[in-house]
Amino acid sequence: MRSLLLASAALLAAPTPAMARQAPAPADIVIYGCTAGGVIAAIEGRRLGRSVTLVCRDAYLGGMTTNGLSWSDTGNHRAIGGLALEFYRRVKRHYDDPGAWIHAPRPARAENFVDDGAMWQFEPKVAERILEDWVRTAGVRVERSQPLDRGRRGVERRGTTLVAFRSKAGRRFAGRMFIDASYEGDLMAAAGVSFTVGREANATYGEALNGVQLGKTTNHQFTLDIDPYRVPGDPSSGLLPRISADKPAPDGSGDTKIQAYTYRLCLTDVAANRLPLPKPAGYDPSQYALLQRYMDAGYRNFFQKFDRIPNGKADVNNFGAFSIDNIGRNYRYPEGSDVERQAIAREHIRYQQGLLWFMAHDPHVPAETRAEMGRWGLCRDEFTANAGWPREMYVREARRMVSDFVMAEPQVRGLQPTPRPIGMGSYQMDSHNTQRIVDGEGHVRNEGNIEVPVGHAYPISYDAIVPKRAEARNLLVPVALSASHIAYGTIRMEPVFMILGQSAAAAADLAIAGDLPVQAVPYAQLRQRLLSEGQILALAGGPR
Repeated sequence: MRSLLLASAALLAAPTPAMARQAPAPADIVIYGCTAGGVIAAIEGRRLGRSVTLVCRDAYLGGMTTNGLSWSDTGNHRAIGGLALEFYRRVKRHYDDPGAWIHAPRPARAENFVDDGAMWQFEPKVAERILEDWVRTAGVRVERSQPLDRGRRGVERRGTTLVAFRSKAGRRFAGRMFIDASYEGDLMAAAGVSFTVGREANATYGEALNGVQLGKTTNHQFTLDIDPYRVPGDPSSGLLPRISADKPAPDGSGDTKIQAYTYRLCLTDVAANRLPLPKPAGYDPSQYALLQRYMDAGYRNFFQKFDRIPNGKADVNNFGAFSIDNIGRNYRYPEGSDVERQAIAREHIRYQQGLLWFMAHDPHVPAETRAEMGRWGLCRDEFTANAGWPREMYVREARRMVSDFVMAEPQVRGLQPTPRPIGMGSYQMDSHNTQRIVDGEGHVRNEGNIEVPVGHAYPISYDAIVPKRAEARNLLVPVALSASHIAYGTIRMEPVFMILGQSAAAAADLAIAGDLPVQAVPYAQLRQRLLSEGQILALAGGPR
């Protein structure tokens, strides 16, 4: 099979002349970013009678919801309402059709269903079909393959009012209200809105789980003491590949490091639907020498996060100390140029494809592990234009807005009040590893993984999706919102992005109706509207 390195870097494909056709008419609401949160915002805007232009960096809809993140990180299902819940109910209605079950028997109801009639696991192609159909019937104008021009002239402003932005193809998108629904916060940053990247020190917002966390990194950690040097016991021989020479900073201190990215794979062990795992160009087995040493010491638990989804497929996520997360290779991505981002995406593909090839074929890998890996392949019926490989890298965290209010650990734990709720989150505080280093005893260790339950569903503030008034009066940011690193670790779930996308569009409608800056939208009216549309702003019995 041909290499997927170029085919999978579609996020930065050069615009074609056909993409630079005449600009659309100004819209009431212009949304940049076709993540699931952006799509839901567009549908909400149309439901409220507004003209909406949804501008996509890529040619497809749905972000990670349609690119392999199929085992939804939902937390408390009771905290999910509105159009987000409607999406998962549409998933269930699809699988209620007996014809939807092709390669595997229908699972027991308890596995995938809850009492509200929703289904939380699905095939990527099903999620994409649902969103495409929904957008079409809602009458949303979708502009595809229009990545933002992130240069000086990419955004037009009049004072603190955004007037329009341009794509790299030269298309101009004008509107009255703007929503940045991108994972990267690209429109927000181009508009001059304050943001941060990396991990704050614990002292910044009175937190316990932010910043460097070597002492608290227990999950996805090496369970055996592994020598990090090319010649065991000899530091002068140099480190094995994919171990950083950085010295560990004190726990709780801030830095600019980013939790690891990956491609969330959809694999199958159904022979009729299986494509062989590709061997990447430039494959270098030495890149997996640390994993080899770990397996030589007895590690075998590589397949723990092959989570089953319908029709004989699995959503494959990172698990363990050396897995599909490409630790430490994404630091430049949030603020990187398009060329830098493309290089990072290619590096992640090369690493991940090489890892799977190594596990399936390298003679030094235990035979039983090679046999198990050999049962799996890419899905013939998923990402068909990309040879079965997901089109989008899982950008777990990039820029985060810094507004007048920042969601932080005290808010998500319920220790401090959260003003003006517009939705709820409930997933654990979840950060993947940020670096792989050598500890003080000369052993390789990962650092940065935190998985701590919040213990309750918590409200998310409207003020966290609104920029400072002095920076932008007609922009809302429901995805790269104002949150600390560790608070973002619980908020950053696809159902929550859908919830916040809907609430952002509802607020945009009220701002237009009252000719108001988004900071002055009457919260009482917004709250009443959200409740009438089924959004969950509190759970019975209080926040817990």
